[in-house]
This record gives sequence, structure tokens and C-alpha cells, in this order.
Amino acid sequence: MDSATLLSFLALDFLLVCVPGADWAYAIAAGLGGRSVALAVSGLVAGYALHTALASAGLAVLVAGSPALLTALTVAGAGYLVWLGWTVLRRPGVPGDGMPAVDGDGARGGAPSGARVFGRGAAISGLNPKGLLLYLSVLPQFLAVRGARLPVPAQTAVLGVLHMACCAAVYCGVGLLARAVLGARPAAARAVTRTSGAAMLGIGAFLLVERLATL
Repeated sequence: MDSATLLSFLALDFLLVCVPGADWAYAIAAGLGGRSVALAVSGLVAGYALHTALASAGLAVLVAGSPALLTALTVAGAGYLVWLGWTVLRRPGVPGDGMPAVDGDGARGGAPSGARVFGRGAAISGLNPKGLLLYLSVLPQFLAVRGARLPVPAQTAVLGVLHMACCAAVYCGVGLLARAVLGARPAAARAVTRTSGAAMLGIGAFLLVERLATL
């Protein structure tokens, strides 16, 4: 793989990552809810690490080629996004407002643990079938099959790591910017957090309806 190919992939990948979606919504919610942005983004990146491993092992093609498995994955991911979005809408945590965050059981308590913040991020990106399809539709266009120094699985891993790095940079920026700009504006922060929750709920509902409509 030459540097031109890597730069072309990074440019396209950056544009795709900059399109707001469930990952953006979670990064914003983490930044405004008093949670660790680094932990939330690390969870999101971990989910894409799973996609990278699946693609490198050739399992991504198997998942995409199995309607039942892809449907199960989509339903699980969509259901989780709907639940998480509804949780955020019910009680948006905002820095400095003295309101405790909602824990995983929907009860009012202290801020969620680091493991829970990380796990939610990993579930959002790891269960998102759109991430899996990204590896199937975009990444293969940048793989060199003939005359390459690296085998295809290794090339896939390299591009996957670049995607993870791009996600980490963009989502950290999104979360920290949201905290810096809106951290001292509780009313605006609460509105943005609720919008993020609505985005997660809407995306989850759309994925669920889209998949069930194909059955």
C-alpha cells in the first residue's frame, strides 16, 4: 500500500466520520453529561476494533451474507440505541446543574462507572450494522490484491486502525467542544443533550423499521 492510497482513504474516511450519527450523539451526551469523553470515545473505538477484526478475518463477509445473522445484529443494535436514546431523553445529565445521571437501570444515582461509559460506547459502534457495511463497501476499494507487499488481511487491519484513529480524533473533538461551548450554559446543554438522545432513538427506530421491512 502506498502513501497516496492511505491518504485517499483517510480523506474519504474523515468525511464519513464527520457525518453526524449515533456516535456523535453519544460523544456529545458524554461531554455534556459529566462523563469522561475519553472513556466514551475509547468505547466507540473498541466497537470499531471489533469490526476491524471481523473484516480482517473475513467474517464480515459471512455476516453480510447471512440475512438471519445480519437481522439479529441490526435488531440488537437498533434496540440498544432506542433504549439509550430514551434514557438520555428522560434525564439528560448536564455539568454543573447538580442533577445525577441515570444509571443503566434507569434509577437516579451517581455518575455511571467508567466501565459502563466504555461499554455503552462499544455497544453503540459494535452493534451498529452500518459500521460493518462500511468495512464491506468502502474499505475494499483501497485494498491492493495483486503485487502488494502486505496480504489483504494485513491491509484491512491497517485501514481499520486508520479508521479507528480518525474516529478517536473526531469524536474526542466533538465531545470536548460540546463541553467547552455548552458546559456553562445548562439550558442550551440540556437541549443539545436531548437532541442527541432523540438522534440515537430516531436512528435506532429507523434501523429497526428498515430491517424488519425487508423480512
